[in-house]
Amino acid sequence: MMFCLLEPAMAEESGMFMVHQTIGSVLCCKCGIPMQPNAANMCIKCLRSEVDITEGLQKHVVIVHCPECNSYLYPPSTWIKAQLESKELLTFCLNRLKIPKTVRVIHAEFIWTEPHSKRIKVRLRVQKEVLNGAVLEQAYVVEYVQQEHMCDSCSRVQANPDQWVAAVQLRQHVSHRRTFFYLEQLILKHDASARAIRIKQMDQGIDFFFANRSHGVKFVEFLGRVTPIRSRHDKQLVSHDRKSNNYNYKYTFSVEIPPICREDLICLPPKVALSLGNLGPLVICTKVTNSIALLDPFTMRHCFLDADQYWRASFKSLLTSRQLVEYIVLDIEVISPEVNIGGSRYALADAQVARLSDFGQNDTIFYIRTHLGHLLKPGDNALGYDLYGANNNDIELDKYRDLVLPEAILIKKSYEEKRQRKRGKPRAWKLKSLNMEVDETKGRYEQDKINKEYEEFLRDLEENPELRFNISLYRNKEYQPSEMTSVTNGDDVPSIPLEELLADLDISDADEDEDMNE
Repeated sequence: MMFCLLEPAMAEESGMFMVHQTIGSVLCCKCGIPMQPNAANMCIKCLRSEVDITEGLQKHVVIVHCPECNSYLYPPSTWIKAQLESKELLTFCLNRLKIPKTVRVIHAEFIWTEPHSKRIKVRLRVQKEVLNGAVLEQAYVVEYVQQEHMCDSCSRVQANPDQWVAAVQLRQHVSHRRTFFYLEQLILKHDASARAIRIKQMDQGIDFFFANRSHGVKFVEFLGRVTPIRSRHDKQLVSHDRKSNNYNYKYTFSVEIPPICREDLICLPPKVALSLGNLGPLVICTKVTNSIALLDPFTMRHCFLDADQYWRASFKSLLTSRQLVEYIVLDIEVISPEVNIGGSRYALADAQVARLSDFGQNDTIFYIRTHLGHLLKPGDNALGYDLYGANNNDIELDKYRDLVLPEAILIKKSYEEKRQRKRGKPRAWKLKSLNMEVDETKGRYEQDKINKEYEEFLRDLEENPELRFNISLYRNKEYQPSEMTSVTNGDDVPSIPLEELLADLDISDADEDEDMNE
């Protein structure tokens, strides 16, 4: 005899008689209401009245908070940085609880409290096996009381602000601060100076002070990843305990950035030019990252120098961006197709240009070759180096006896005339800045010079999308959205598109948005 098992649906289709299974009910042994049977034979209300699974669990915990660096003490001596209602703070709060192995936490969330109340509340949902194997789930609230106490590093700083352990002295021996404006934005984006206890603006550089040597070493390593630096370090004995044989030192890291900046004109030393395949010798610096990008504007040949290659045979700029002269393009003829070099586009062209300052005084016209054929048109203004009227006194240039210097070398298109129409109007975007100490004893002339250099840096960001690729730009709330414009190819000056801007979110703004939604 053979038996076959049919699915309920198939059995009903075949007309077979099926007995529907029903779940029986029993009476609660306490209150007598019908319920589905369980291991305790009690309903949920009676079971909760008999058993409290949160009994014996911690509901009040005291935590130590440092108000200066916003960190919390994890006993015995570890300080953990965490923001309010963050994942890190929730993990820290759960780790401070002593929960038995028989209790299982299945959910945890913050309950909103006033930030100045010094209270943090967390709602926990736990499960525990109770009478005869029945599993009961219950929620309860744990209140954490914050006690303010500064950590060791913050205590030392408050007692004596000069009590640092490691100092990083960052220097670049040039006549402007454009490099430091860009480097400041890289530091902010990567939060590289989070461990710095003090930042001070110095002449031709910035000083960073740290409470730990390892923090200074890590910061120097970061600088080496974004700029071609060279560094040396030294230490000074502060105190010595003969009984325990402990030594306390102060460490100083001297970091130097090459005096080569973007848009500088460089005359390569003969040995360097030979090692690069007879490049140049007149080249333009187009980019400075962890390597220096050099471009020959007459042949479109290019190369990259890393930190080791540069410092092995260092050189300086022949002319810098402070010596740029404005030209007007009279005629231009492209002689080669457009090429892409290192993410930037170039095209060789023969051009007729004249100095803007010569208009109405003489008829001097220069016939030059430029790499900006893809960008310039007749009637455009351009900034370049005037080698025709420059008095060059460079040792490396004197080594090339048969070198014929061009009359001018164009560097970039100029929008100065068109910017006059928008002078005084706020930008649609803004940058953040480091909390840096500034020497206020300097005169007004020095401050005006820094402000002018910062304005030129902002213009470079608008004109060069590649330059702002590694920078965080934020929306300016003071700017009217109706006036906001994007990059145009017409008569308007370049600006930054909306999609590249980030929202500068504040806690107060977020609270206002939540109130409006409610």
